[in-house]
Amino acid sequence: MALKPKESCILKVRVQPKASRNQVDGYEDGTLRLRVTAPPIEGKANTGVIALLAKALGVSKSKLEIVRGHGSRDKVVSVDTLTEQEVRRRIETAVER
Repeated sequence: MALKPKESCILKVRVQPKASRNQVDGYEDGTLRLRVTAPPIEGKANTGVIALLAKALGVSKSKLEIVRGHGSRDKVVSVDTLTEQEVRRRIETAVER
């Protein structure tokens, strides 16, 4: 049985694939909006989402997992090692850049 990390949170994410650039747009109605350049083919957009979130949050890609919505624009992403407050703070910092 694997132990769950003490710190983790769940993010609701809305993805716009095939965007002109990879970008974190910030929160809208409690959902994090992302743009990824990858097309929604063969999981490429999902890979782009994980890479973009990992960079924005300053965590390794292995700490992120798409829990629901693999074939949808609306996804649920689990973030290990960070609390919801810490994720929001880091996202707001990333959006300001």
